[in-house]
Amino acid sequence: MKARPITTVKTVVTGIEAAGTGIKLLTLADPDRWELPPFKPGAHIDLHLPNGLVRTYSLCNEPADNTRYVIAVKREAEGRGGSRALHDEVGIGDVIGVSLPRGGLEPDARIGRYVFVAGGIGVTPFLSMARHLERAEQAEFTLHLIVREEVPLAAHLGALIERGRVVVHRTSRTGRPDLATLVGEGGSETLVGCCGPEGMTDDFERVTAAWPAANVHIERFVAPPPVIDPDAKPFTLSLARSGTEIQVRAGQTMLAALQEGGIDIATSCCGGICGACKVGWLEGQPVHRDRILSPYERERYLMVCVAGSDTERLVLDL
Repeated sequence: MKARPITTVKTVVTGIEAAGTGIKLLTLADPDRWELPPFKPGAHIDLHLPNGLVRTYSLCNEPADNTRYVIAVKREAEGRGGSRALHDEVGIGDVIGVSLPRGGLEPDARIGRYVFVAGGIGVTPFLSMARHLERAEQAEFTLHLIVREEVPLAAHLGALIERGRVVVHRTSRTGRPDLATLVGEGGSETLVGCCGPEGMTDDFERVTAAWPAANVHIERFVAPPPVIDPDAKPFTLSLARSGTEIQVRAGQTMLAALQEGGIDIATSCCGGICGACKVGWLEGQPVHRDRILSPYERERYLMVCVAGSDTERLVLDL
């Protein structure tokens, strides 16, 4: 039984470029060089790799560059295998299915100042955003790049560094900068974003805890440990489109229950940070445990990999 097919776009690898120690920049394009589905600055795509793995990466290029998707991949020897496959097994001309782009920076005329804080390879989504904002000339922005010594994607950041748009902080020389100082005072006209190692994003979250949620954008490399609810109770998932009902056992994830029921769900991080398994909900009261949906989005969507239910029945748009 299938609720819906997982939509992917056929692309081919047209370029592979070394972009720093252990980092490759991959360019994906339509086989016939047609325009690809549009995306917002810093959006994500899921790569459906030839070995069956699905992994999520941020787009480095800007939306105006609409005939290709460019991603930066850091090889993680101790990772879950996706980056190793992209480094060691994928070559020019290989076919890779990718999801429709999702997420990214929402255009907002009310924002007059952007401040981005990136740790190492976490610069990738903000490179796309910086290029877009510089082209649009509608707001001021600064990207603070925190590295130990080497600057990733140096060839692509060089011009932005020269123009003062990117400020590099080398911790091997000066230690880690104070994040509160970097982001400055909060306000409705300022949007701040962070992507980097867990310790950095945790600190950034604390620094911006009092800011309006809509003005803080955080992306994580690694999903936090799963939340174990000792009081979890079983509930029923009702799939509105098919009329199917699926029982979720106490302590079982919604994703696992759906997969047991034969429902195809796109997954990647399985920890509520990538957005691959976003599903609409129609009735009931979900328990949101993700780190990616905005308060507005939570009124309509949930992440089945980590979400639970406060009601005995939850109706999904499947």
